[in-house]
Amino acid sequence: MRFAAQRSMLPRFRNLAAGEVEMKGKDDPVTIVDLEVEAFLTEALTRLAPGVAVVGEEAVHADKAVLDHLKHQCWIIDPLDGTANFAEGKEPFGIIIALADAGETVAGWIYDPLKDRFCHAQRGAGAFVNGEQVIARTTGQTPPVTAVSRIFLTPEQSAMVDEKLAPHYTLVDIPRCAAEQYPRLALGENDVSSFQRTLAWDHAAGVLWLNEAGGKAARLDGSAYRVDQHDAPGLVGASSPAIWDAFVGRALG
Repeated sequence: MRFAAQRSMLPRFRNLAAGEVEMKGKDDPVTIVDLEVEAFLTEALTRLAPGVAVVGEEAVHADKAVLDHLKHQCWIIDPLDGTANFAEGKEPFGIIIALADAGETVAGWIYDPLKDRFCHAQRGAGAFVNGEQVIARTTGQTPPVTAVSRIFLTPEQSAMVDEKLAPHYTLVDIPRCAAEQYPRLALGENDVSSFQRTLAWDHAAGVLWLNEAGGKAARLDGSAYRVDQHDAPGLVGASSPAIWDAFVGRALG
């Protein structure tokens, strides 16, 4: 992941040439970096574990049938998380890899190349930052700090945020980068965040890492996040189970 960032990502940060950014859809850019990093990581992971399928964000965009691999053992790659930030010359951005089996994440890696911050977790073995085990901590602020994006909310959902959540939380914007948002939830910067879109390459590694750190990430009904249900809406991450419970109780109450 570091090699891919140093070779393809960092040299092009704030240095993308004309024609190296395209739009896959509304507010959904893809850069030459996404494509190069995914191609490199796909080849590297295939050599590391022959026979294990690779589900990359850009491969899925090209062929939706790739999603079928999420039901089995597979690698999941977000080659450039925070592409919109990167394309605009902004931070944060990162690389995310997860290893899943039968729909459940068993290991995850999140790399921030600007901070050289490497988060990783293995199911049942704890969460780590640059090799040091971390335990999730809250911001300690009252009211709790909540990162909310309204980009994918309906008008009704946005109104719910104003009515049920705003009076009880300090609302801040999201970084538009899961590789940054999940660390914020365990490292004392944010207390809770809600996600409307729950694509596997964005969330598989972060959900595992936050839960292994002692925080809580789960569906609104309390069920575990599964990578093979990545189109299902609604996911909340929090720095502690108690903060998760209070937030979801207000959101659904």
